[in-house]
Amino acid sequence: MTTLDAPARHRRAAPVTDPRRYDTLKRVLDVVGAGLALLVATPVMAAVAALILVTLGRPVLFRQVRPGRDGDLFELVKFRTMLPVRPDRGWVTDAERMTRIGRWLRATSLDELPELWNVLRGQMSLVGPRPHLVKYLDIYTPWQARRHEVRPGITGLAQVRGRNELSWEDKFAYDIEYVDNRCLRLDLRILAETVRVVLRREGISAPGAATWHEFTGTPATGSEAVGRPAVTTTPARTTVGSDRSSRWSAEAPRTGRSALTRPPAR
Repeated sequence: MTTLDAPARHRRAAPVTDPRRYDTLKRVLDVVGAGLALLVATPVMAAVAALILVTLGRPVLFRQVRPGRDGDLFELVKFRTMLPVRPDRGWVTDAERMTRIGRWLRATSLDELPELWNVLRGQMSLVGPRPHLVKYLDIYTPWQARRHEVRPGITGLAQVRGRNELSWEDKFAYDIEYVDNRCLRLDLRILAETVRVVLRREGISAPGAATWHEFTGTPATGSEAVGRPAVTTTPARTTVGSDRSSRWSAEAPRTGRSALTRPPAR
């Protein structure tokens, strides 16, 4: 049973033997791959931008601050797929704000194309755990926070093994398995698997949701039940002790520049 096929929580980790060499080679792959993809996809991106401008109006791009490697914040860029929040018009939930064009863009994953710029800037990678919301940093367990040991990716192990159809625990399990088993061979296999998943339009949304269900945290008993590190909680937030993710729980998260406003989830 291979790393791609086996359930994540039952696989034994195989750490990278030379992390520095791997990181260098992966960065080269990211730059070359993202650069070539942008060149090829430029006509498609122009067409999508024009379609959004005509059907949804401005802005064409959706921008939101997300946590990257080591919890450092960056601005993720995607094509907009939803209407703005307008309670007076009944546009509040994702289901109410989702448009037919937006649903099609998500089904084809064309909304993700602008993230190639995030890859070129070194904020993301082609392969890695997907960047979730900033507010989740305060409720991760130390085990879940390990997903930030690497750059977030446009695609990842969880994306080719169920995507939004997975439970949050399974998503985290696949994320951490990727962190522990990452290598160029696995990255290339995930990229190849991504083509199949996109063409088949698998796992676009969570069951019963327009996009995905909100993550509200994992009880300590839940982590202990599956053999993961126990976590001590306080009323304010999860306590992670000396774990390096503890600094992400500050009231004003640190970025490379300044604290950024956190817009509502798309």
